[in-house]
Amino acid sequence: MSADRAVLHSALERGEEEGGSVEFKERLSRELHLADGRLESLAAQLRHRVLSGDGTATYVVGVTDDGGIAGIPPEAFSESMDVLSILAEEAGAHIEDVETWGVAADGIGTDGVESGAESGAKSGAETDVDRGLVGVATLTEGAVLDVDDDHIVVGTAGHVDHGKSTLVGSLVTGTADDGQGGTRGFLDVQPHEVERGLSADLSYAVYGFDDDGAVHMDNPHRKSDRARVVEESDRLVSFVDTVGHEPWLRTTIRGLVGQRLDYGLLVVAADDGPTKTTREHLGILLAMELPTVVAITKADAVDDDRLETVEREVERLLRDVGRTPLRVERYGVETAVEELSDSVVPVLKTSAVTMEGLDDLDAMFERLPKVATDAREDFRMYVDRTYSVTGVGAVASGTVNSGSVEAGDELQIGPMPDGSFRDVEVRSIEMHHHRVDRAKAGRIVGIALKGVREEELERGMALLSGDADPTPVRSFEAEVMVLNHPTRIREGYEPVVHLETASEAAIFRPEGGQLLPGDRGTATVEFKFRPYLVEEGQRFVFREGQSKGVGTVTDVGGDGE
Repeated sequence: MSADRAVLHSALERGEEEGGSVEFKERLSRELHLADGRLESLAAQLRHRVLSGDGTATYVVGVTDDGGIAGIPPEAFSESMDVLSILAEEAGAHIEDVETWGVAADGIGTDGVESGAESGAKSGAETDVDRGLVGVATLTEGAVLDVDDDHIVVGTAGHVDHGKSTLVGSLVTGTADDGQGGTRGFLDVQPHEVERGLSADLSYAVYGFDDDGAVHMDNPHRKSDRARVVEESDRLVSFVDTVGHEPWLRTTIRGLVGQRLDYGLLVVAADDGPTKTTREHLGILLAMELPTVVAITKADAVDDDRLETVEREVERLLRDVGRTPLRVERYGVETAVEELSDSVVPVLKTSAVTMEGLDDLDAMFERLPKVATDAREDFRMYVDRTYSVTGVGAVASGTVNSGSVEAGDELQIGPMPDGSFRDVEVRSIEMHHHRVDRAKAGRIVGIALKGVREEELERGMALLSGDADPTPVRSFEAEVMVLNHPTRIREGYEPVVHLETASEAAIFRPEGGQLLPGDRGTATVEFKFRPYLVEEGQRFVFREGQSKGVGTVTDVGGDGE
């Protein structure tokens, strides 16, 4: 049998015992099991199971009292997990992990499926979902995680093969690279990325700090390891690792524009120096007014003279765009933290092989304050990714822009292609594969939703509080600046606009009829195919071929269709 099925069979074989840590439940419902008196007794039972298992209990759901495979509908299983989460919280515990199986003719499906809100896992057993689900929930002593407001999010950028993913891999694991980009493998999530050594989509990584220093991941591929770091850390640093290859520039823009980032980390390889892509990525970081640090990577691969030359090239590049470089080696980490701003850019030399400079980066990330704040109190999150998870349903993933969200909240999601918003309910929330009851602004989370199918969700949609009154628009006015264009932008110019997590073709109508490279001006921007939720003050990037520019929304029409 597979390792996953072994989890279920082991729990069934152990069975329920008076002093054991295993509990069988066919299903749990809000109406029956959360009623007065019943909640307290079930929470006490759960507490007993957790204590009997030295801090861990196993709940098998979808089975009879004697351990017979029954299977329950996905909706009933999801409700059971919600009720179990409430019981666990009452008992001072939380759900650590859930695995589910579809019930087939022989009683159990052929594959196991992780049901975490961000796992996105799918199984061959899904063909039997209509026959029912059986699942194993692992519960652990201790309240559900609630990290503090110092959680910062860092977006990486830089040319292909300049060592972004390798540097981040060494930071989050605390281990040196083998000189072949080995630590990069912790972040490459698609098989072709691992094979080619290139990243083709956004990757996410996390590490943290406690009173004793950095809290690293032993194996970032294990969701339990990420959860451990999140749980043990007093302060978290999340990385949105973007891609450096020109064909995937739109993905890099999505990572830098569509996430709620606090800081940028631009890498420049010492053996190559600043390139055209380096300049483009720096331009996007600065256009988004993101405080940025420059790491010169691969310091071990060149001699001191070459390293000094590249440092001067980086400083010249920064001065050319009106920024003041600050050498961390000369002025120290404390000064770099104090001076880092829209106008001052710390520069330091690093090597993932020798670990040079990584202690300074650790010290900076441990001290840098949270900056991406939004005064709005109501909940808002733009959808970046969507999943469908067996036993959970549709999942929307993204960075919380403002407010907070809790399991059980009533929200709205949209706009749909016709401009409408759909009422949904929050089933559960996960952050870096760790189930949480509540998520605040700045957190990268996956939110499982009731009331919408995954195929109805699209990147660029907004998830809002239930009492919001959103007005989607097809067009808006903006102040724009043309960074690069072979000729001039005229009426009818059609670039792709990257605004929050949306990437949509749009039609430009410049005031005065045209904009030249380097020009600043106003323009009407109209989405070609569907409306989006757009607000005054939002910044965006537009691109078409080699043409690129940035803009700020100045007026929203509220025209719906």
